[in-house]
Amino acid sequence: MNDLYLIAHIAGQRVALATEAIDSVVHVTHTTSVPLAPPHLMGLAALRSRVITMIDTRIALGLDPAEPRATLTTVVVNLDGHQYGLVVDMVEDVCAIAGVPAPVRSRLGAGWARASLGLLDHDGASLLLIDPAMLAAGNLALAA
Repeated sequence: MNDLYLIAHIAGQRVALATEAIDSVVHVTHTTSVPLAPPHLMGLAALRSRVITMIDTRIALGLDPAEPRATLTTVVVNLDGHQYGLVVDMVEDVCAIAGVPAPVRSRLGAGWARASLGLLDHDGASLLLIDPAMLAAGNLALAA
């Protein structure tokens, strides 16, 4: 497994995302809503002459949405040939973290549990490793 991870914040929690699926981090100022889309799908945005599907990670995790913001910090990921914009509170850093993720031994909310790939130890703190595909699937994954 790649040992480079992007550290971000979602709903006030520090999380890690493996960089192998990450294309870029951008700031999105405009999204276009999609009628009848699932709640976690914020809409579509234009990025470098392409359309990306914007995902509200909080709703995808079964949490309340964030307060509306003029600029959305977005982690762009490539999943199965499609680009998704995962809206996060903030991006902290990209860093190397050695070792494999440890199992999560504490009780997590349903959304966090389904999106989790394990725990990483970084600078004396545990980071929840998040599966971007589960965030893109949103609440549909919670029903499975």
